[in-house]
Amino acid sequence: MLEKLHIIQQRFDEVSDLIIQPDIISDQKRYVQLNKEYKDLSKLMEKGKVYKALLSNQEEALEIIKDGGDDEMVEMAKMQLDEAKESLPGLEEEIKYMLIPKDPEDAKNVVIEIRAGTGGDEASIFAGDLYRMYTKYCSDRGWSASLMDSSEGTAGGFKEIIFEVSGEDVYGTMKFESGVHRVQRVPQTETQGRVHTSAATVMVLPEAEEFDVEINMNDVRVDYFCSSGPGGQSVNTTYSAVRLTHEPTGIVAQCQDQKSQHKNKDKALKVLRSRLYELELSKKLEADAEKRNSLVSSGDRSAKIRTYNYPQGRVTDHRIGLTLYDLQNIINGDISKLIDELQLFQNTEKLKEAGEVF
Repeated sequence: MLEKLHIIQQRFDEVSDLIIQPDIISDQKRYVQLNKEYKDLSKLMEKGKVYKALLSNQEEALEIIKDGGDDEMVEMAKMQLDEAKESLPGLEEEIKYMLIPKDPEDAKNVVIEIRAGTGGDEASIFAGDLYRMYTKYCSDRGWSASLMDSSEGTAGGFKEIIFEVSGEDVYGTMKFESGVHRVQRVPQTETQGRVHTSAATVMVLPEAEEFDVEINMNDVRVDYFCSSGPGGQSVNTTYSAVRLTHEPTGIVAQCQDQKSQHKNKDKALKVLRSRLYELELSKKLEADAEKRNSLVSSGDRSAKIRTYNYPQGRVTDHRIGLTLYDLQNIINGDISKLIDELQLFQNTEKLKEAGEVF
């Protein structure tokens, strides 16, 4: 472990020197990457400092105990030794997790798309529930969520809703939410009291920077149209809504949330860029999943990942076999337990792969 930390120290010193070089500062892509690496390495350096201090304390305590002498000193040394022995294993595990190479996508902001699936009106209502669940979770994390486009359901909720989330390590936290979410409950319209099953699909796309995906605007058809839905006269009578069609792939992105045509075009372009980026990323994920056979990061957008069962008050994540009887809090945004368990599962898998390194 000390040898590993020594290598990290060397890289930290190297990156510290690089990020103040004028040629690096002028290269935006390289500068952003190195800044992120510097931030991650700084956290590791802090943990490494604590780890080395504990090792030093342990060594010092052993020396005092071995030499004997003053009883009070020996007693204090024993306490110091116990403290070090108790803290070191957990800290070692923490450092091991931090040493696992991070997915470069994890630090990105995201574009989240929620679409009602099977179940008619009830599926749209459920899509609305998921949207509220995620925005509440994002708010609790101190992230900002911004609506990009939506299509309301006839009985409430949304047929489709797209929003952007900005903050720290958003994609790394939210990426496990992609897939089919299923709800089992008695719909408001059901007179017989029968439980229905409906579904909604969630897609979490890492937000692509301009230097991640270069879009040739000659390949993009731009259509302007009047916004629909609430928003007053100006929204419904001006051609402020924008639809972009990437002709080589057939991918479509639109935005009608803003009154400004220019702002809507910028937002639609952001969605289009993220969808194109995700297309390439999903190919990579599929290739990785074949090698790794990981249940969590397979990138299969059609996989049923979670069931929300209202009669039993339970939520089950099918990928890791986790069931929590806390549906009301979860649907109100408290999904941290689910996300923590999924991250732990993935980290454990990665740790097994990297086992020989330690």
